Amino acid sequence: MSSTWFLTGGVGFIGHHLSRALLQRGDTVRVLDDFSNEPYPERLKRRHAEVLQKEHGDRFSVEEGCVTNRELAARLSAGVTGVLHLAGLAGVRPSFVDPARYQDVNVEGTAVQLQAAQNAGCSLFLFASSSSVYGNATPLPATEDAPAIVPESPYAASKRSAELVVSSMLRKTPEMRAPMLRFFTVYGPWQRPEMAITSFLRKILAGRPITMFGDGSMRRDFTHIEDIVRGLVAAIDQAPKGARPYNLGSGAPVTLAELVDAMSRAANRPVTIERAPVPLGDVDATFADITRAREELGWSPRVKLDDGLASVVDWLQREPS
Repeated sequence: MSSTWFLTGGVGFIGHHLSRALLQRGDTVRVLDDFSNEPYPERLKRRHAEVLQKEHGDRFSVEEGCVTNRELAARLSAGVTGVLHLAGLAGVRPSFVDPARYQDVNVEGTAVQLQAAQNAGCSLFLFASSSSVYGNATPLPATEDAPAIVPESPYAASKRSAELVVSSMLRKTPEMRAPMLRFFTVYGPWQRPEMAITSFLRKILAGRPITMFGDGSMRRDFTHIEDIVRGLVAAIDQAPKGARPYNLGSGAPVTLAELVDAMSRAANRPVTIERAPVPLGDVDATFADITRAREELGWSPRVKLDDGLASVVDWLQREPS
């Protein structure tokens, strides 16, 4: 039986991939997006919305607005199976420029959306969190029950705060399912242009130098968008009652130096590296323990880094700008 979902941020990078996956299985998707130009370009959001509407007609609709708008949240939550809250301000470095806005959108926006879902009697509220909640103080590989109390940026603090808001609000509706998915460095076709893999590969393909922060020893748990979408769908279908965090990562971190080597292979080009200091807020390493997602959601990553990078190269060659 098909379902109807209210999806915030449904034409961004992760959101439009999830929209397509739900539509392709016969579901109906209502999207709320503010179509802001940062951090994900407005032109790409408009393009995603146009393509999805053309492909799926009345089963896909988009409304423009902010997640803190209570009237919109109430109206779009009415009569849906569940609320999938992916919208929010992303980016560690930009969060130092306007930390108050990050708290407004990411924390208040989450509270507004969850309250609307509760009032509408929705059985599911899915929240897109981030591996940034762990910071440098959390032992690695990070487990969902490990301490996440020393955020390295306002962005990380806003995501952890939003998780706590979800957990506390669910005391009112303990029968609701509220998976909180901590994404680990998501990449793939249509990724945000300034993110490392897309930015680096575009420069490598053009024969331009890339900027590596630090000595290349920082480690990241890169997770392909196909795996993230499968994890989202698994959480939608199988997450238990209550507010429960899940790591969605590759479980196999690589150093930035190793990533550059892999990108050189994927692009079949040599790489020229320029060095720069590590930016404020960047963590030393991300490394997901994915045991809980494997055991409770039946999910595990499938896309190897070399294959994932090849998919980005193919996309960039088809969509050069």
